[in-house]
Amino acid sequence: MDALDGNAIAGLLRDVFGAELTLAATVCAHCGARGILAECEVYLGGPGAVARCRSCRGLLAVFVEVRGVRCVDLRGLASLDYG
Repeated sequence: MDALDGNAIAGLLRDVFGAELTLAATVCAHCGARGILAECEVYLGGPGAVARCRSCRGLLAVFVEVRGVRCVDLRGLASLDYG
């Protein structure tokens, strides 16, 4: 499976958070790398989308839909700033 960039989940992010987040500043909880969501590695397919840190490949975020309910796990983000 080929990695895409964070722009691949732009619509998903807007649906979940109600805002444009591809330019949101992030800090990886695993290695401390700083960047923006548009720079992360995204894998689509299966039951949802996975975003990984480009520096350490640590899991930043997981988005899945279960029985019509969208579930979001952001444990891999030490910080997400879109203000």
